[in-house]
Amino acid sequence: MARFDEIKNLVMSLEGDFEKFYEKGNQAAGTRVRKGMQDLKTLAQNIRAEVQDQKNAKA
Repeated sequence: MARFDEIKNLVMSLEGDFEKFYEKGNQAAGTRVRKGMQDLKTLAQNIRAEVQDQKNAKA
């Protein structure tokens, strides 16, 4: 569950930048959103691999 908390924390940390970009047009916030989303993608991929490894170990 710690991995799930990491995802939640990452998404919540981006909330302010999402608002700044979409509501105020702040371009720097858009860059931070893109970086955060890339980090989220990487984290999700790592979790997928971890789950697959655990699943295969039990099989």
